[in-house]
Amino acid sequence: MSSDNQPVALPANQPRQFYRGGAAIAALRDGDVAEGGPEDWVASTTTQFGKDEAGLSRLPDGRLLRDAVAADPVAWLGEEHVAEFGADTALLVKLLDAGERLPVHCHPSNAFAAEHLGCRHGKTEAWVVIGTTGPDPVVHLGFREDVPPEVVEEWVSGQDSAAMLAALNPIRVSPGDAVFVPAGVPHAIGEGVFIVELQQPTDFSITLEWRGFLDGPEAGHLGLGYDKALACVERRAQSADDLVRRTRALTGESVDLLVPGAAPFFRADRLHVSGSAALEPSFSVLVVLEGAGAVGPVALRRGSTVVVPHAAGEVAVTGDVVAIRCRPPEVSNPRS
Repeated sequence: MSSDNQPVALPANQPRQFYRGGAAIAALRDGDVAEGGPEDWVASTTTQFGKDEAGLSRLPDGRLLRDAVAADPVAWLGEEHVAEFGADTALLVKLLDAGERLPVHCHPSNAFAAEHLGCRHGKTEAWVVIGTTGPDPVVHLGFREDVPPEVVEEWVSGQDSAAMLAALNPIRVSPGDAVFVPAGVPHAIGEGVFIVELQQPTDFSITLEWRGFLDGPEAGHLGLGYDKALACVERRAQSADDLVRRTRALTGESVDLLVPGAAPFFRADRLHVSGSAALEPSFSVLVVLEGAGAVGPVALRRGSTVVVPHAAGEVAVTGDVVAIRCRPPEVSNPRS
């Protein structure tokens, strides 16, 4: 069997970032934080913005996953997915360990990305919290009240970090919480929050709070200029209750983690396997949080990250395992 029709275990893939972190990734993977960074891009066919290869995952045989998918998209993704998305996984999964609070930023929508960035995908994302440290692990998500455009412009031009942060909803989080972050909604992940992040497969960020994080304002607007870039900011008030699911107490072989609004972008489940569980055919990414076992012929342990091609068919997870299973969106018009 080739690696294109069976699950494949992947090593860490940690492109350089501007912020601190990574200890939680190293602990999960039983690795050395000195060799890593705050993000591990898992089964990535996406490059960092403006880079040629940084961010791309390699298979154990040396091929870029991006190239393997392009060479045989149906094997990796399935006929129905390819009919809608082509040789595009429509998914990027990361482990992200915030060793400091991230800056206030947001991401463009599909429509904004298509018009201004030449890409069909914007960057809607979701955070599945798998660990926290410190006395007050929080994320900041969405404006608490509607904000006029001239106020956002003033905050950004004056780099008023205190005002930007105070305008956002603070949400205390713990393992098992799942947070949906629609495109355009401003946000900042707090120090000590460790997540599995699902997102659309781009690296598009509009950084409202660049001072103290980026080299300068030019690095914060995707080359568009802030006059144009700030048009993607969702300035309407958001309700945290609409965007967060608290799933820690939920049990069962498979727990759906995300709010219904996430389904057009990606899917995430927490698997609780004791013995054996069959997974329906799908391109998917597994992140093992606890236990040991196997997925098909591939051994699993805490910290394993595995990409499963559609051609693996109905694959079995065996052993005693808790894992996050990440999948692309369902196709909008499946064939009967």
